[in-house]
Amino acid sequence: MSPRDVVAELRAARVTAPVELRERVRLVAAAEPAPPRRLLPRRRWLVALVPVAAAAAAAGVVLTRPSHTNSVLHGQAVERAAAPRPVPPQSATLGKLAVPSSTTRVQRYGASLALRVANPAQVSDAVKRALHVVASLGGYPVSVHVSSAGSAGSGELVLKVPRSHVQQAIARLSQLGTIVGEQVDVQDLQGGINATDRTIARLQRQLAELRAEPQTDAITRQIAALTARIAGLQRARASTIRSAHYATIQLSISTRTVARPHHHGHGPLHGLGVAFRWIGIGLVYGLALGAPLVLVAALLWLATRALRRRREDALLSRR
Repeated sequence: MSPRDVVAELRAARVTAPVELRERVRLVAAAEPAPPRRLLPRRRWLVALVPVAAAAAAAGVVLTRPSHTNSVLHGQAVERAAAPRPVPPQSATLGKLAVPSSTTRVQRYGASLALRVANPAQVSDAVKRALHVVASLGGYPVSVHVSSAGSAGSGELVLKVPRSHVQQAIARLSQLGTIVGEQVDVQDLQGGINATDRTIARLQRQLAELRAEPQTDAITRQIAALTARIAGLQRARASTIRSAHYATIQLSISTRTVARPHHHGHGPLHGLGVAFRWIGIGLVYGLALGAPLVLVAALLWLATRALRRRREDALLSRR
């Protein structure tokens, strides 16, 4: 029997399962628990609700947004409220400059103060009063420069005041006009002085050890070098302390300068002139950018033409 005949007989035969097997399969199917419900559809609903909620929020923002005019007025009101108000000279603006100088550490103290007055006469009076204030506090002027031209005047002063009286000096100088600028710079010098003191103490111990040894020419030279170095460090230390004893105050006093409005006289042909000017600018740019391209194209065309003529001459010579 061929394989085809075997396959045909197997397909024709119908095997029937026994009744016991059918009953067992039915009982197993009935006892199997129901599959749990999936939450995927609910999650899909949630995903679908997210863009809907976003669209509703956007619509609410559009409906509740104020008009352009109201927003502009509101912005102007906020700017007016945030704009700094002019402060009189005797007000608490001195708090910005009230950086106390230390009484236990050596510091280099510097301050700059810019004042505004009404006219050149007040500039002169303010300069005189500033010099009197500095002299009364034990200070002195380093440089004074006063100038005036018409209704404008200015004064530039560099003043030295004992560091212990610098706050009092700034408070009194700030009353000479309206404060328009102020700055304070404090540099601590105590760390450098402490390092110099440690170096001097170390060198002095070395010097004492050298002096205790038998004196030779080499030891004598070392003692002289150490002595000179210690003296130099001591002079530098004393100079630093002296320079920090006085605070430097740069005082600037000037009048209010009124900016004159600049009127532009535009005639009826002003727009035409502007148009021609821009056209000229465009032509200049076109020539500057296009001339190299035109030149390259012309050279390529001439080279191609010469090559073509050579080929024609070669063909004619062959004939």
